[in-house]
Amino acid sequence: MDFGAVVQTNPPAARTVGLAKLSEQYGFDYFWTFDSHLLWQEPYVIYSQILAETHKIKVGPMVTNPATRDWTVTASVYATLNEMYGNRTVCGIGRGDSAVRVTNGAPTTLKALRESIHVIRELASSRAVEYKGATLQFPWSHGSELEMWVAAYGPLALKLTGEVGDGFILQCGDVDIAKWMIETVRTAASNAGRDPMAIKFCIAAPMYIGDDWEHMRDQCRWFGGMVGNHVADIVAKYGTDGAVPQALTDYIAGREGYDYNQHGQAGNTHAAFVPDEIVDRFCVLGTAKDHIEKLEQFREIGCTQFAGYLQHDNKEETLRVYGETVMPALRDHITAKA
Repeated sequence: MDFGAVVQTNPPAARTVGLAKLSEQYGFDYFWTFDSHLLWQEPYVIYSQILAETHKIKVGPMVTNPATRDWTVTASVYATLNEMYGNRTVCGIGRGDSAVRVTNGAPTTLKALRESIHVIRELASSRAVEYKGATLQFPWSHGSELEMWVAAYGPLALKLTGEVGDGFILQCGDVDIAKWMIETVRTAASNAGRDPMAIKFCIAAPMYIGDDWEHMRDQCRWFGGMVGNHVADIVAKYGTDGAVPQALTDYIAGREGYDYNQHGQAGNTHAAFVPDEIVDRFCVLGTAKDHIEKLEQFREIGCTQFAGYLQHDNKEETLRVYGETVMPALRDHITAKA
């Protein structure tokens, strides 16, 4: 299993770069950031600095979208970073959430998402692609490679992920929900004639090392509010009768609006409706032993990467314990089994 850290690009940018360097020092494989150009600093500029000051760690957005950036510009950024620093980028992409909603926009269609994945991947992988009636290719790009990881919740988005995604990002740490979604993506891949085992699966959720459960829950309750936005869209479209797991839909009954200016922040006042049970199920909290036990469950259902959000007050200590205890335990266990 690979490991990633996820942060918001809040100023100062040097702080984000520092966390990326610390993540690599402790053995993390990926460093992800949010991508909402109004709410936080521009991530791709910061990626360049991160890549310049690290050696192996891969960087990318969790997640970008097809609406706020021209697809060819996005592809050019990746191809340029790969030329400068080697193929150390990854693209997480979805229909759009905070980046589009703060401008009173809406998520893109699945058709647009599908098309953008193809265009960005081909161009950023030094290949030609048809786009708006023209055949395009970067004449200066050679040997660049880019994987497209799709963030999804709803049945049709999961189907699309299985059909075209190199990876699947699930922003929810509930084992039962993750199992259902991974199986759904694999089935879609198989139906499309793809190898379902070739798709990578990233479970992303807040990770907090500690023993004060009340404090940890309060620091991570925002995540249930963030996930609730996506779930609300799904419930509006599919209802609550079987299209998605009941565990994912029940808790949003008490949801009342959402302020994207507090998106992904500890202490988010619009996450009060999220009960402790959901926080515990959706996040990875507790001692190193608690983390290892839950991550073992993720691995057993097919998760190939765990990416932990660090929007809380215990960033460095959590990274340290993962580097010194959690990740070695899981990697040693896998090696022993092999």
